[in-house]
Amino acid sequence: MKSRLILSVLSIGFLIACNPEQKDHPTEKQPVGEFKLDRTVLPIHPPQTEAETEMDARNVQRPDIFNVEAPENAPNVVLVMIDDIGFGATSTFGGAINTPTFDRLADNGLKFNEFHTTALCSPTRASLLSGRNHHRMNVGSVMEVATGFQGNQGIRPDNAKYVAETLRQNGYSTAAFGKWHETATWEVSVSGPYFRWPTNSGFDKFYGFIGGETNQWDPVIFDGVTKVQKKDNADYHFTTDMTNEAIEWVKFQKAMTPEKPFMVYYAPGAVHAPHHAPKEWIEKYNGRFDEGWQKLREETFARQKEMGIIPENTKLAPMPSDIKDWESLSDNERKLFAIQMETFAGFMEHTDNEVGRLVDAIDEVGQLDNTLFIYVMGDNCLLYTSPSPRDS
Repeated sequence: MKSRLILSVLSIGFLIACNPEQKDHPTEKQPVGEFKLDRTVLPIHPPQTEAETEMDARNVQRPDIFNVEAPENAPNVVLVMIDDIGFGATSTFGGAINTPTFDRLADNGLKFNEFHTTALCSPTRASLLSGRNHHRMNVGSVMEVATGFQGNQGIRPDNAKYVAETLRQNGYSTAAFGKWHETATWEVSVSGPYFRWPTNSGFDKFYGFIGGETNQWDPVIFDGVTKVQKKDNADYHFTTDMTNEAIEWVKFQKAMTPEKPFMVYYAPGAVHAPHHAPKEWIEKYNGRFDEGWQKLREETFARQKEMGIIPENTKLAPMPSDIKDWESLSDNERKLFAIQMETFAGFMEHTDNEVGRLVDAIDEVGQLDNTLFIYVMGDNCLLYTSPSPRDS
């Protein structure tokens, strides 16, 4: 059976955006069963009913319980956001890093090659999750460099809700796993406020780290708003841990409420620094990048043309003047940079494998054919690289 998966890199405004300008709800009194939901305004209020004057409960028929359910056959939504990776890095888009899960979804869905980001973590995520310009979200840059000026204060306004809130108020279960980076640094403490934490941003469940990066071997983890210790496991890695949590949540959610759709926002720390990858995944790329960055970009460029990702008449841009010619580097410099790229590649392939485990788990519970799967590669680009061994 052909899967109805869709691979996309578009932010989605699903069902109806939260409207800060609330219009009046119907005031006529009517039975709950005859009430027609108005999904154009959130929250959806229950209908007004006639007051009950009968004192003896035996003489009264119990009214229906008001409950907002998702539209019939509403799909599950999974949004994967990879961090700090370039357009031509993965095999799916002509790159050298093997991403079989990304390939699998792309082969059975849609690929987009004109995805525009804000080139930074926090604003891209704020835009993607809200469907709004990042300055309208008051997130003009990463949270750590917010200023006192409107548009870059790092304080998301209450009248600009995330799509998770829209879905939650329309009958979805919602959960976020991994990196958040959407809360101002001065709000990340026991004193709060918690208005802009994930569980007050439309997500029923959150398991991950609040800031922009964390140690993958020994992360700072929050479950909801509670700081928790990492699991006692000699082979512990955060990406595997967050995937296990996501899989467990999906299976439990479907076991408890099989008729209720879910949204999962899956945002690993990869491949943002620090590049902490299991050794066996790094070793898969031993020697792969010894010929240097110029050779790699030429090979990637040729593959992208062959795959139709870029037009046939595209010209390869000149190398930036501040990046040295590979052959001009010392042996130690070339060795260092090759190892760094092997580590980066291993980190990405390991992460793609974890995404694959989530895909398989959704398939296992019979939900893959009714899941809108959006795999974003990635939130900005490789911003924090440098040709200098000292700076790297």
